[in-house]
Amino acid sequence: MKNLKNTIALVALVVGSVFTSNAQDKMDKKQPKVVSLEQVEGEFTKKNLTLSQGTYVFEIANNNVGHDVGFVLVKKGQDISKPENHIKTAYVTKAVANGKKEKSNPTVLEKGEYIYFCPLNPTATDNTITVK
Repeated sequence: MKNLKNTIALVALVVGSVFTSNAQDKMDKKQPKVVSLEQVEGEFTKKNLTLSQGTYVFEIANNNVGHDVGFVLVKKGQDISKPENHIKTAYVTKAVANGKKEKSNPTVLEKGEYIYFCPLNPTATDNTITVK
């Protein structure tokens, strides 16, 4: 009887480990990818990006702009001046202080084109992300 209990406990441990391992693998695959962008005075240093569909976190660096900066992402073709068209999850969670980096929340990007800019810097509004 003792051997049967030990065998059942061992089987339960192995099965539990397999499920935990599989769940961890799935979580790792769903981790958002980080897109690092740098701002200098009046512009982003990267003007065009090509990404695959997926979930991304935008990490914005303020390289001595002299004041706080931010990040705005809009689907191409929409009026960028209207906040209701901004992809809110792509906003940095906190204004990016001079010499610092801040991140956005995870943002799902589907196929299409997007425009990014910073109204605080201010930067050009022709920076693009193409998602394939």
